[in-house]
Amino acid sequence: MSILESALASAYKKDAFDREQEISVKIDPDAADIKVYIRKVVADPVTNSLKEISLAEARKLRHGVQIGEVVELESTPRSAGRIAAQTARQIVLQRLREAEHHAIYERFANKEGEVVSGTIQFIQPNQIYVNLGKTEAILPFDEQVPNERYHTGCQFRFYLLEIGRGAKGTQIVVSRSHPNLLRRLFELEIPEVHSGIVEIKAIAREAGHRSKVAVSTYQEGVDPVGCCIGPRGIRLQTIINELNSEKIDIIQWHADPRIFISNALSPAQVVHIELSEAENTATVIVPDKQLSLAIGKEGQNARLAAKLTGWRIDIRSASAAEAERTPLPEVGEELKEGEVSSAVLTEPEEPELVGEDEVQDITTLLASDEFRLAAGASPEVPEKKLQIRFAEDILSGRPKTGMASSEKDKELGKGKAKGKGRKGRKVYLDDDEPEE
Repeated sequence: MSILESALASAYKKDAFDREQEISVKIDPDAADIKVYIRKVVADPVTNSLKEISLAEARKLRHGVQIGEVVELESTPRSAGRIAAQTARQIVLQRLREAEHHAIYERFANKEGEVVSGTIQFIQPNQIYVNLGKTEAILPFDEQVPNERYHTGCQFRFYLLEIGRGAKGTQIVVSRSHPNLLRRLFELEIPEVHSGIVEIKAIAREAGHRSKVAVSTYQEGVDPVGCCIGPRGIRLQTIINELNSEKIDIIQWHADPRIFISNALSPAQVVHIELSEAENTATVIVPDKQLSLAIGKEGQNARLAAKLTGWRIDIRSASAAEAERTPLPEVGEELKEGEVSSAVLTEPEEPELVGEDEVQDITTLLASDEFRLAAGASPEVPEKKLQIRFAEDILSGRPKTGMASSEKDKELGKGKAKGKGRKGRKVYLDDDEPEE
């Protein structure tokens, strides 16, 4: 009603009154009556008749009025023009939109950081518009989950990331990848977390793939991990279904960093942990068979554990750590078989220069037979010619001969070759019966 009165006052002022005059409108909803008043200040003497009224005239309207007070003079026009009616209509609509935006802001201002349900209204390349009932929210591309598929009409739960007031009204930004969405879902689905019996200490999330949640409790006899999982995993499965089958690991929080880091690297087992508080680094030693399990696919398990604990984690296998701890033998000690040692390099001594006369004597000495015998070289022995025996000589019982292969081929050519159909050939000598 106040918006309508201010809109009519602006319309009447433009149509029937002067711009310097102050106009007020009062609507009586019971009688459906509209009255217009001009507001003037009581002054003596009067310098501006549009804004001021004399004391005598003011006391005719209201007894006991004093100088400086404001009085209202009724001056309702008989009818308003078309332009005034259109102006009033536009002002009323504009003020109603402003009032609606203000009401929406007041409604969601206290809900920042909460979870709301919404429906996908329409999709753009860089952002998605979500219908939250009486208003719209924006889901930016950076706040979307990479492996989720959004379609018009699908319903999701969103995290209210930011609420602001701009030129176009209230702007609401929601998120599906924020870690606090997981925290709020735990509070909604798990009564112990909502009541404060189980506390969520830390959350590390890679939206759409895997998350780790560290929980603890100060009440004896309560298993925080079991409370979050629920009977047969019903509670945790509800949250996983809401996050499109995202894997969630529940970790037992501990005040000791070594135990907390060991729990954060689960399901891998830890053999030993060394902490460096100055560098905020933890060196973790795991069995050789579980090295890949501790690191995870593309380093995901180690990365989430580092985010969860706040420590920089260096994972090594037990064999590699043992090899680094084995000291190398000192120089001068005898090495056993199979033991690796570093060779000690010494600079080679420079050779002494030799004169021309000494070079000639050395050359003569090297050429002598005595030097060759002393060096282990065998004296020259006349080479023996190899005797070649052919198949014909063996078959015929002929004596050994040193005939060359070319001459023997000529002798073989005297025989006659017969037979076809086989790759091999039969050679017949001059004897009566042929032999292969």
